This record gives sequence, C-alpha cells and structure tokens, in this order.
Amino acid sequence: MLRIEPVHERHRQDFLQAAAASVSLHHPWIAPPRTERAFAAHLQRYQQDEHASFIGLTEQGRPVGCVHLNEIVRGALQSAYLAYFVFRPFDGRGLMRELLANVIDHAFHGLQLHRLEANIQPENRRSKALVQALGFRLEGFSPRYLYIDSAWRDHERHALTVEEWKRPGA
Repeated sequence: MLRIEPVHERHRQDFLQAAAASVSLHHPWIAPPRTERAFAAHLQRYQQDEHASFIGLTEQGRPVGCVHLNEIVRGALQSAYLAYFVFRPFDGRGLMRELLANVIDHAFHGLQLHRLEANIQPENRRSKALVQALGFRLEGFSPRYLYIDSAWRDHERHALTVEEWKRPGA
C-alpha cells in the first residue's frame, strides 16, 4: 500500500538519492531533479496553482516514484498534462500503476479535471503499456514535440477523460 503526498521539502534527501540511483532507468525519457538546486526549482514550480507533483512512498517511507500534473487549465478545458517516473528498485513491481491510478483519481475527483494527456516517446514501451493499462487511448503523433536530452523528441499523445476512467480493481 502506497502513501501519496504532494512533493515537499521533507522529501529532498530521499528524492535526490532515489533519482541518482535511477539515472539509467530514466535516461533518455525524463530527467528528474538530481541536484539541490534542481529540487528547489521543482518545489517552486509545483507550488503554483497550474502544477501539482505527488510522490508515492512505501510504508517505510521510501520514495517509489513521482507523478506530475502540468499546465493545469481550468474553465472550459479542465485538463492537465501528465508526467511520471518510478525510482529503482521499485520498477517492474506494479507500484507505479498504483501511484498513477491514485493521482488520476485525485485529478478527476479531487481537482475536478475532465481530461489528462500523457505524451510519450514512441520507443518508451513500458510507459506506453502503463497508460494503456489504465485506459488511456492513443490520440496521435507529434513530431519533435518536446526537448529532452539535448534533442527535439517525437511523442505519441495518449489521453483519458473522467467519463472513460475506470479505476483498476474498482
């Protein structure tokens, strides 16, 4: 069972250690904060109303992974972009699915969002399998969409609306 909290200063040390231990897992897909300065910038960004960042913790308090809701738009759109990453040694254990499902539930029912979009590099098979297992549908392809690892990377757009959301095991 995971505990989910907004990322906070108290997570700094464990988060940075977990990120450093997971570089080979994250590269070239995503670059979580790995320095004190980057973590401080992360906290500042995710304290703004249009962003939210959640960390999943084991019962012992070890960080499992992180899920971000980026560019939250209110009004007629009620949507956000989803980003996420797991930390070693918790990859491949199903915990990221639990964490992501909990954040999706919070986004739809707590934050009252209508739509979530996950943009994933085509070669990132594990990430695509994760969102597909949670009910996201492929909507399209965006060439040279995001600047990651010193290059503009192609991405596939996967989306889910509150009407489509079926929490696993519910």
